[in-house]
Amino acid sequence: ERIDPWTLTWARFAFASVALAAWLVVRGGLGAYRARAPRHWLMLAAAGVLLVGNYLGYLLGLDYTTPANAQLLIQAAPLLMALGGIWVFGERYNAAQWVGLLAVVAGLGLFFADQLAAAAGADSRYLVGSGLVLLGALVWAGYALIQKQLLNHWSSTQVLAAIYLLATALLWPLAHPASLLALDGVHAAALLYCALNTLCAYGAFAEALAHWEASRVSVILATTPLLTVAT
Repeated sequence: ERIDPWTLTWARFAFASVALAAWLVVRGGLGAYRARAPRHWLMLAAAGVLLVGNYLGYLLGLDYTTPANAQLLIQAAPLLMALGGIWVFGERYNAAQWVGLLAVVAGLGLFFADQLAAAAGADSRYLVGSGLVLLGALVWAGYALIQKQLLNHWSSTQVLAAIYLLATALLWPLAHPASLLALDGVHAAALLYCALNTLCAYGAFAEALAHWEASRVSVILATTPLLTVAT
């Protein structure tokens, strides 16, 4: 309502990168960036670009569709991550887990079909919004799988600090930081919450990836649409 998606995303990444960089300075964690292979830095860069694509795809899509619809569509992301964990990392499911995964895929497929049928007579805004959200889901799955590999070389804090710094730099030319000064108390509080969400939620996600298989983490993430729709 008050700032554009580019500035909102930039502000979230800027806040998180400063907070994590300060933490690493205090804890002496900056030295871990030395003596890493060029491919590790390329993976970091790719993860940063994909995460920016996820944030912007979701926010731009949200401008065209409803929050409940966007949150359900974005659940393609953990499903793609689960399949990627099986394909990339060779993770294994037992029969019951395969049944559960297929049930989620079938449920989302039915939801997509129902929504597309309902939007058949509507304007193109719904389809554009849905497409942007699904694109955000696709690139997020790529980001998550790359991050899982990077956690073999850096801690979750080190990985996220570098990714957030890169994302902040990428979005700087498109952001309008001066517009943040015009926010009233309610919108400033909402912005602060979004920034803390980037710092805490993604931090928890990265730490979970460091301790658990990607396909298992993705299943836990698939519970989020229930909370959003209920709200």
